Amino acid sequence: MAVRDIVKDGEPLLRKKSRPVENFDAKLHILLDDMLETMIAANGVGIAAPQVGILRQAVICELEVEGQEEGEIFEMINPVIIAKKGKQVGPEGCLSVPGKRCDVLRPETITVTYQDRFGEKKERVLSGFNAVVASHEIDHLSGILFYDKEVKVPKKK
Repeated sequence: MAVRDIVKDGEPLLRKKSRPVENFDAKLHILLDDMLETMIAANGVGIAAPQVGILRQAVICELEVEGQEEGEIFEMINPVIIAKKGKQVGPEGCLSVPGKRCDVLRPETITVTYQDRFGEKKERVLSGFNAVVASHEIDHLSGILFYDKEVKVPKKK
């Protein structure tokens, strides 16, 4: 495993669409392992393959697990959000956009279909913070950055 360089905002690669993963082989497993190590080294809670310079549909999220300090590492290959429910607005940041934070509108709950690192098809429902992290990372696969979805929240007086 290796820590890879994180692609920063302004690099054209971040705005490109990622291609589907077709080979669920050792090369993919190395990429996923490196992405995890890179995310941990950068103190992130999610990372997408384009953020390490690879235009493939692969993301890793650290999901919150109720009652546990450690999160669940969740890998999604070729993810597709097939359902959305509710709305939530909250602050987001990104490993590729250091120093910037803004409020973003996201679904409260999403249903996502994806493949695991071995190519097995799966489906999962994510809510709250976990829906935010997964939605944010899946957006990277379409060249969308969090601040593209910024919403202005009225300031409380």
